Amino acid sequence: MSTARLLDGLVVIDMAQFLSGPSAALRLGDLGARVIKIERPGGGDICRTLYLSDTEIGGASTLFHAINRGKESIALDYKDERDRAALLGLAARADVVIQNFRPGVAARLGVGPADLRAVNPRLVVGSISGYGGEGPWVDLPGQDLLAQALSGVMWLNGSASDGPVPVGLSVGDMLAGHLLAEGILAALVRRGISGEGATVETSLLEALIDFQFEVLTTHLNDGGRLPRRTAAHGAHAYLAAPYGVYRTADGWLALAMTPLDRLAPLLGCELGGDPFADRDALNAMIAARLETGSTGDWMARLRAHDIWCAPVNDWPALLSEEAFRRLDMVQQAGALATTRAPVRIDGERPGASAGAPAIDQHGETIRREFDL
Repeated sequence: MSTARLLDGLVVIDMAQFLSGPSAALRLGDLGARVIKIERPGGGDICRTLYLSDTEIGGASTLFHAINRGKESIALDYKDERDRAALLGLAARADVVIQNFRPGVAARLGVGPADLRAVNPRLVVGSISGYGGEGPWVDLPGQDLLAQALSGVMWLNGSASDGPVPVGLSVGDMLAGHLLAEGILAALVRRGISGEGATVETSLLEALIDFQFEVLTTHLNDGGRLPRRTAAHGAHAYLAAPYGVYRTADGWLALAMTPLDRLAPLLGCELGGDPFADRDALNAMIAARLETGSTGDWMARLRAHDIWCAPVNDWPALLSEEAFRRLDMVQQAGALATTRAPVRIDGERPGASAGAPAIDQHGETIRREFDL
C-alpha cells in the first residue's frame, strides 16, 4: 500500500454542498478514504452551477470539479422515506459523515448527527455551519463574504484609506474545511483507542476567528486598541517599517522584517526614526527609493546581504518557477488540471485522482454494494 494512502479502507459520506464541507471530504479522499457524495436528484450539488467565470467542464463549474474530484455520486432525496432509509443504511457502514446544513435543518429531515450516530455509534459526524449552532446569527446565510464581514478580518487588509478590504479568496470556507478534517482525524484516532464515535463541529466564523488569533490576541491584551493600517505599502497592521509591498521600476517587491540600519545603506538613503511610530513616513521613503530600480536589481542587492525580500509573482510567474515545479503540485484529474494534496507523507504526495462524478453516476453500484 502506498504510504500516502493512509486512510485506505475508510468510507466517508459527503452530504455537503458548495465549498467548506466538500473540501474537508476532499482532504480525506486525498489521503485514501473512499468518498461517496450525496446529491439532490436532478440538480445535484448547487456548486455544479456556481461559476467563478464562464469556464466549465462537462456542464459543471471548474470549482465543482476541483473540489469533488475522485468522489463517487449517488442521488438521494432526504424528504423521501426510502431515500432517507438508504442514507441511514450508508451511515451504518460508513466511518465518517460530513454535513454543512444550516443549524437544525438536518435534524428536521431526520439525518442529523443524532440520527446518524443512532444507527452507528462508531460513526464520526463532521458538521460546518456559518456561525455556530446557537445565538442571534444562527439563521444568517453561511456565506464566505458575509462571514468575513462579521469576523473583523476585513480591517486587517489594504491601506488606511481603503475602508474594509475582503480577502480575495473563500478563505472562511477553505479554513473551516481544513479544521473539520483535522477534528475528524482526531476523532478517528480516539475511536481507534476507545471504539467511540464523535460529533465534530466548526463554523466559518470560528475558522476566521482562529485565522486571526495572532493579532486578535494582541488586541485582547493591549487595552483593546484597534489595529492601525499603514497609509500605503503595508502588509500587516501590527508590524513596523519596512514590512510591506513596494512598486519597483518594472514590478513589485515584498520586504519582510528588516532592521532599518541594515536596509538604509543598501537603499542608499537615510531611514531615521521609530520603525513603528514613523512607519508611514519611512515606508514612503523606502517606496520612493525602490521605484528607481528593477525588481531583479533590488533582489540581487538585498539578498546578497541576507535581507528578507521576494518578488511579487502573479500566477504565470509562479507556474514558471523551478521551485514551484519541484513541488509537483499540479495534476490532471479527469478533464481538469488542478492542484494536488498539499502534504507529503514519508516523502510521497498522494497521486492523481479521478475527476468529479456525474450526478448519481455510482448510484446503482452503491445501492447494490450496500444493499440499500
